[in-house]
Amino acid sequence: MSASDGTLRGQQSDGATNQDDSYKWKVLASVVVGLFMVILDATVVNVALRSLQEKYTASTSDVQWVISLYTLALGIATPLSGFLGDRFGTKRIYIMGLGLFVLGSALAGLAPSLPLLITARAVQGIGGGIALPLGSAMLFTAFPPNQRGVAYGVFGIVLVFAPATGPLLGGWLVDHGQLPWIFFINLPIGIAGILIAARLLRERRRPGHVPADLAGIILAPLAFGSILFAASIAGQPDAGWTDTRVLIGFALVLVALAALIIAEVRNPDPLLDLRLFGIRSFAIAATVSVVGSVALFGAEFLLPLYLQVLRGQTAFEAGLFLLPLAIASGIVSPLAGRLTDRIGPRLPVVLGFLLVAFNTYQLSQLTLDTSLTFIAILVALRGIGLALVIQNAQVAAVADVPVNRLTRATPLLSSGGQIIQSIGVAVLATILSGAVTVRIPPQFANQTSADLSQLPPQLRATIEAALHQFQQQYLTGLEHAYLAAFAISVVATILGCFLPGWPGKFQRRAPSARTTATAESAGQSDVPAPIA
Repeated sequence: MSASDGTLRGQQSDGATNQDDSYKWKVLASVVVGLFMVILDATVVNVALRSLQEKYTASTSDVQWVISLYTLALGIATPLSGFLGDRFGTKRIYIMGLGLFVLGSALAGLAPSLPLLITARAVQGIGGGIALPLGSAMLFTAFPPNQRGVAYGVFGIVLVFAPATGPLLGGWLVDHGQLPWIFFINLPIGIAGILIAARLLRERRRPGHVPADLAGIILAPLAFGSILFAASIAGQPDAGWTDTRVLIGFALVLVALAALIIAEVRNPDPLLDLRLFGIRSFAIAATVSVVGSVALFGAEFLLPLYLQVLRGQTAFEAGLFLLPLAIASGIVSPLAGRLTDRIGPRLPVVLGFLLVAFNTYQLSQLTLDTSLTFIAILVALRGIGLALVIQNAQVAAVADVPVNRLTRATPLLSSGGQIIQSIGVAVLATILSGAVTVRIPPQFANQTSADLSQLPPQLRATIEAALHQFQQQYLTGLEHAYLAAFAISVVATILGCFLPGWPGKFQRRAPSARTTATAESAGQSDVPAPIA
């Protein structure tokens, strides 16, 4: 390699050359617009399940697959994204992922039957699973080490604001009889993301032949898909952890996961680079991120249930309570990224998890009379905790990963987060439902909408007693679920203490500078080669 080649590669390792420092902002703009659509869709459909059930005359368990199969497809496609990007070009595959998502959205809006809707959601999930990790990898490589915290801080606004506004937007569209538009809303956003990416992004792929890891391509989707399938079934009210489908799913997981680990460790160029866990910072930060995802996101579905089931809020009104979270996170996230750039991720992540742990404990103490204003304040504080944790942990995870391995590192992080988060949600849902033994009609479930004055005295007394028992059991289930999330938050806090940063020494390093010699000796470029 010539000196000039080395200079060029060193510049490209940070994504932007001295001649075009604006490229990093182009990448940020492209990723923010494109992935906003994918992240938004993760929650915008949740509030429409009842309307979909009525439209297609389907059972609750059948309609649940509109969400479950999307999650399955997302988890199956994510591990494949790195290989596809390396082999065919990151820009090309990223745009293809956005295109599949837009296509799936159009098909979902037009679907005349529930099976076709579920199929369209699978197409969306495949597109999202491809685009998300590649977008994150492109963002990291575009910014120099001393600006990655800020870049991910801005991206963190999207990661929190999009899912927080999803229930609001979905609730409004459903309330106004515009059910297909919960899918059609993706079309203008997705097309804009594709056009911006096609115009602004540079194509990069790994030089030379990128071999296909057939064992990984078969076993990774099988293992991750089985986990997500089993977790989805276990979280359904009419199933549980002893359901035959769940037991078969986890049995398949054990076999596929063991075979996957053996195959990937032996493969010199694996689909999932498990050797990345040999990098101390990646191993610690990835564990913090994955464990913390249960406390951060796994518990998020509990509050809307409390507001709707026990406090009589509509889906739209319950969605409004997530806005303080998005606003607070949006304000703090760039500041938290800047702080990480200066002193490292340890202090922001630990402070964030301490705040989340304290906040989660407070949520476990909710009653039927808790002030809604106080709940809004708790949600805003949770947004600050999210801003301090969510992106800083991911920046810490990939900080020391060689740039030529980033397209394999981000899918590994995403897959782990999706799996643990899905299992966490299923566990928390089981804790909640397991505490409730009383079954009453939905119109009598909350204290504000239960009008019993017109009923005969004896029937009214019976319903009031059942209602009171149901409410107390539901509160007990919420308390236990939140306390479980609190315990996980404490574990994540302890793990966060092992991240690099203040009060220890913190030095920002470009991984490419540290690994150039190793990469060259292996016959590989340290960064993906640009394509003219």
